[in-house]
Amino acid sequence: MDNKAILEKANAAVAAGDNEGFLLHCTDDTVWTFVGDTTLRGKEAVRQYMAKAYVTPPKFIVDHLIAEGEFVTAVGSISMEDETGKMIDYAYCDVWRFRDGKMAELKAFVIERPSK
Repeated sequence: MDNKAILEKANAAVAAGDNEGFLLHCTDDTVWTFVGDTTLRGKEAVRQYMAKAYVTPPKFIVDHLIAEGEFVTAVGSISMEDETGKMIDYAYCDVWRFRDGKMAELKAFVIERPSK
């Protein structure tokens, strides 16, 4: 399976509420950097983040998926519930680095969209 297909399969798991299915596609030492915010180090840190942030599975649309070498870039929009249950819309650009067929690193640029 190529890296784009792996990311698509992992994203489908998240959308279905299957965080563990998503994590199967991550390396144990995965590093997620949310630019301007925080960095998560290791699969367990990502698992804990997902348990809080994805209580309700996020809804996302991938507008572009671009692959070159060990990198896959996804550009799109995502809607997630905040702590109060309100849906918040974001624009995002995720740059994934793969290693041995798994997602080893994420650099995420996420911007909240104004309310409609």
